[in-house]
Amino acid sequence: MIAQIRPRQLAAWLQDASADGAPVVLDVREAAELQAARVTPEGFTVTAIPMADIPSRIAELDPARPIACLCHHGVRSQRVAAFLQARGFANVVNIAGGIEAWSSELDPAVARY
Repeated sequence: MIAQIRPRQLAAWLQDASADGAPVVLDVREAAELQAARVTPEGFTVTAIPMADIPSRIAELDPARPIACLCHHGVRSQRVAAFLQARGFANVVNIAGGIEAWSSELDPAVARY
């Protein structure tokens, strides 16, 4: 089962997860979506790999690092989190509500689309 965190819970998760290495927010949205809205990294790294490219680019991700998956509403990121977990990634969570919730809960400067 994939753990779900809301954007407003991210800071606490980052703090806890950092004991296992530098956390990564894995943004699985498409290029056009990234142009529409981006998160500002604060205490984490953002890696952008579209969901469809994850299988071919999985080697770019470190299975030992904590990963929080992000998409528009949380559906694609949930699927990617499950995919990663099934392949041995130990500390993976889904950012429930996606960047839409990020904008409404955490940072209203992030554009909504």
